[in-house]
Amino acid sequence: MRRSAGVLRAAVAGLFVLGLALPPLAASLRPLRERVASAGAAASSGSWADEHAFYKRDDNDMSPYSWNITGIYKGSWSFAGATNGSSRFLEFVTSKGDSVLELLSTSTKISGVHYVQGTITFHDVIDKSHDRGVAQIRLEGVYIWPFRQLRLVANSGADGEPLQEEDYFLSNPYHLLRIFSSQVFQDSSEEKNRRKNSLTHDMEKHCNIEIAAKVVRVSSNQNEGDHEKYRLEGLMESPAVDDDGECFSSILLNSTSLNVEAYYNKAVNYTLMVTFISFLQVLLLIRQMEHSNTQSGAAKVSIIMIGQQAIMDAYLCLLHLTAGILVESLFNAFATAAFFKFVVFSIFEMRYLLAIWKASRPLNSGEGWEIMRRELSVLYSRFYGILLGGILLMYELHNFLRLLLFLMYSFWIPQIVMNVIRDTRKPLHPQYILGMTAIRVAIPLYIFGCPSNFMRIEPDKKWCIAVTTFMGIQAAVLLLQHYLGSRCFIPHQILPEKYCYHRKVEDNTNQPIDCVICMTTIDLSQRASEYMVAPCEHIFHSGCLQRWMDIKMECPTCRRSLPPA
Repeated sequence: MRRSAGVLRAAVAGLFVLGLALPPLAASLRPLRERVASAGAAASSGSWADEHAFYKRDDNDMSPYSWNITGIYKGSWSFAGATNGSSRFLEFVTSKGDSVLELLSTSTKISGVHYVQGTITFHDVIDKSHDRGVAQIRLEGVYIWPFRQLRLVANSGADGEPLQEEDYFLSNPYHLLRIFSSQVFQDSSEEKNRRKNSLTHDMEKHCNIEIAAKVVRVSSNQNEGDHEKYRLEGLMESPAVDDDGECFSSILLNSTSLNVEAYYNKAVNYTLMVTFISFLQVLLLIRQMEHSNTQSGAAKVSIIMIGQQAIMDAYLCLLHLTAGILVESLFNAFATAAFFKFVVFSIFEMRYLLAIWKASRPLNSGEGWEIMRRELSVLYSRFYGILLGGILLMYELHNFLRLLLFLMYSFWIPQIVMNVIRDTRKPLHPQYILGMTAIRVAIPLYIFGCPSNFMRIEPDKKWCIAVTTFMGIQAAVLLLQHYLGSRCFIPHQILPEKYCYHRKVEDNTNQPIDCVICMTTIDLSQRASEYMVAPCEHIFHSGCLQRWMDIKMECPTCRRSLPPA
């Protein structure tokens, strides 16, 4: 029995190497848990036990050929011959491009043989509508350790059994975060439909697809630790079916396995960056709240500007929380980043928003708590209504997502406009302007500018340069308003008439006039710049009234509202 089994084993290995009768063999080598019941019946007859003992893989086998090729392989494809054509396959834009191969290897009862299933994705192809996109093929086959050979065929579902959904593809962070980022940042509805329709449905019906590849172990870098790295070098062919000719020219494949652990570390480092950015945001917000801790100072800050930033942080919180739920292995890292973003917008920014609303709200004597609570409810309703409405708007206009992001990063503009209209003096601290500008632009620059970002988004240098320049111009205008005046860049011809506090007053009574702020006498014989005259004709020292207006914009004597100085 053992001798016959050895002969059978050698014959099967020979068939695998030659690639003969591969589709039925791949079907027969699907995970054996589907045949446990039949295995128990065979064991009762006595013949199954001996055969199973011979063919069963030894779990303690640590031979150099027992490599697990499960993983993500990223590389390139190119046509092998001079003629680059396709009769029933998607048209190729160029003669070479990028490809991604995702494989899952499952052990079988035959020692040295694994059942393999997965997908291969080709970039730089166009469908029948001549739109640039991708083509994806589902594969299955066998991997033979001793010969380091991988044989795959297209899974056409001819046997009526669909490709199984394996736990590996549902938990791999590289695979899931790629899907998440493409759904959020890249794919439009047209692209999604094209990708769905570009799966090789027609080709599977009319073409045979075979991939023969050799698995080679590659030396790992020191940064990759003990991770084993493999390279696949092979040929993808489409033999003739019913004398119809080849579906496409032979394609050379060259792919290298990705270190998922390094990819995991890259995602964790990103969440650490977001956490650190959130911590810096808290420090800058505290510095700004100390700068405008008076009623007059808070009233100078634009509530739209702070509300827009709070909504941006709320969106980032939801995105990181969704990514953490989607990728279970990265939940702790993304949940931490989401928590800090939640703290920033729900505690600090909302608190500052309420302080600005309270400072800019006119005081009415005898106003009850019910009226204040009603107005506060309206404020919260508007904020969360805009938050939810923005989500729906981005969902409907996700084809223009980058344009929407560009508009969201115009949050300094409401403050600039408010400074010009009210002629406010130094509403924002320079550290807050510069620090918040740099912090806000960090995340989009990583997502759309870093070539090796973990989301696998293609860099867009033009968009990154545009948003950085746009943010820099806004910050520069705010700094000019801070040091040179709120209306320094507005022509005097179009400026509205401004009340002049430094007007000459004739002293006909010869009686001393005291400043009610410092309780000292005002010398009206000095220059007009030494004292200030309010619209209500009350006179104060220039320095006293300016410091007073930093706290309250009302006359210290009669409580009448004061115009900006």
